[in-house]
Amino acid sequence: MSVVEQYARAHIVTDADFPEDEAVPVVLRYDPEADPRSVRVDLPGTHEWTFARALLEQGLRAPAGTGEVRVWPCGRVQAVVEFHSAQGVSVVQFESKALLRFLRRTYLAAAQPVAH
Repeated sequence: MSVVEQYARAHIVTDADFPEDEAVPVVLRYDPEADPRSVRVDLPGTHEWTFARALLEQGLRAPAGTGEVRVWPCGRVQAVVEFHSAQGVSVVQFESKALLRFLRRTYLAAAQPVAH
């Protein structure tokens, strides 16, 4: 099984001093050997979030999640991932097709037989 790493561009919506109209690079990562049920999202800076792959999949169809991570569709071509922490809330807007492509790649990686 191989690690899936995909770069995506996203818009971070925040009340902090951050240029909202600029897309930022985000790294989507899936390591089936370390944790086959989770995905990781690395935001610029030191923000790294790990959460259930199923939550990402569900949130592309309808609002999903409670607590620290919530995902929901936004219009026909975008999705929002909302991260809650002690430092505040980060709302990240992605193109849905980038997240769907990433999910497809994670399912292919998880289905690969383990080489001995």
